[in-house]
Amino acid sequence: MIRALYAGSFDPVTNGHLDIITRAAKLFGGLTVLVMQNTNKTSLFSLQERVELLRQVTANIPGVCVETADGLLADYARQHNVQILVRGVRGPQDIEPELAAAHFNSRFYPGLETVFLPTSLTWKYVSSSLVKEAAGAGGDISSFVPQVVAKAVKSKLG
Repeated sequence: MIRALYAGSFDPVTNGHLDIITRAAKLFGGLTVLVMQNTNKTSLFSLQERVELLRQVTANIPGVCVETADGLLADYARQHNVQILVRGVRGPQDIEPELAAAHFNSRFYPGLETVFLPTSLTWKYVSSSLVKEAAGAGGDISSFVPQVVAKAVKSKLG
C-alpha cells in the first residue's frame, strides 16, 4: 500500500478539500491529511480546531488519518517515509504556484513526488478564503462545506 500526503491549512475545510481527500485515499490506499499553519494568512480556526474538524468530516473515509506538523512539509514527508504528495488544482491559477512548490519540496526531499488532482467541476470555484468572506458577510455557506464546518464557522463569526 502506498501512503500519500495531502497538506494544507484547511481554514476551513471545504467540500472541495473533501473531494480531493476521498479520491486520493482511494487512489493510494491511505492518506495522511496534514494540517499546517500558513504564516501568510490570518486563520479563523486554531490549528487544533482545524484538526478536530477534519477528523470529524473524514471519519468515514477509509484509510485517512489527520495529523499536524510544523516546519517544512518535505521534512515531515521524509521523517514519515512518504513519497507521494497530493495537491488539488482548481485551474490554471493554481498550476504555477503548485509547480513551484513541487520543485521546492523536491529540492529538500528528492524522493518526494507531487501528484496533481484536478478538483471536480462542482468545487472548481470554492476556496476557504471565499467561504470565509461569504460567511463574514452573512452568506449561507452550507453548500460549500460540511454541516459541522458551517456551524463552526457561524459560531466563530458570531
